Amino acid sequence: MDIVSQNKSFAGSQGVYTHASKVCAGDMTFGLFLPEEANEGPVPLLWYLSGLTCTHANAMEKAGAQAWCAEHGIALVLPDTSPRGDNVANDEAYDLGQGAGFYVNATQDPWKPHFQMWDYVAHELPDLLANEFALEMDRQAITGHSMGGHGALTLAMGLPGRFRSVSAFAPIANPTASDWGRKQLSAYLGDDESLWAAHDATLMMREKGFDGPVLIDQGADDNFWDLLRPETLAEAMVARKQDGLHRVQKGYDHSYYFISSLMEDHVAFHADALYA
Repeated sequence: MDIVSQNKSFAGSQGVYTHASKVCAGDMTFGLFLPEEANEGPVPLLWYLSGLTCTHANAMEKAGAQAWCAEHGIALVLPDTSPRGDNVANDEAYDLGQGAGFYVNATQDPWKPHFQMWDYVAHELPDLLANEFALEMDRQAITGHSMGGHGALTLAMGLPGRFRSVSAFAPIANPTASDWGRKQLSAYLGDDESLWAAHDATLMMREKGFDGPVLIDQGADDNFWDLLRPETLAEAMVARKQDGLHRVQKGYDHSYYFISSLMEDHVAFHADALYA
């Protein structure tokens, strides 16, 4: 692992690191904020998964999460959204290929050699974090935005017992029934739609739900509403009697202005679960 940068932030440290990833067959980059308490011993960990076109840097620089994580003594990890590099497959469209890994393990060429983002976020990066930093890996929570909200929800429900809480900002809630999902899932996983269900938060909520609290925030003025399909997840949560809140926020769109406005709520929500 190599240190790209480390900066003091809210009495803690905001770092950026690169490492050789076996599962993604290339170098990967992630951001990690460590609160001041990490100097004394392990601290809980909150994951933030970013959306289409983003890198680790977007939320690190725009979401304003470090201040609230510092207040609660929580570390924040910000993985990249896909493998990258000249030898990594890509597509001219912004919503497929580099920057658009969708947090799945690709089984189809040309994506299969590098696009193993489920294994990267679920296994490889957690193992590295546990070995290199002062983190309480038995106290983890997860959040994300858009494609990252999809990833946060599917990972939380797909890894029972891993995360104490899950939240999402404007998640792609029903990708098997949306152009933001059908295109990517067919490209990465093939045409057998039965394999897609494990990566659809609405279908997973209907089938199994989450063994902890859930918080979803959706902007009422989000211009991607029809692609996100938030109503399907809300209906599934009610049908499941899921412990959680699904809120529609008047006047907010899909941007980081929306995320930063509500980040304090989300970090406090996760802190309640992490310290329960």
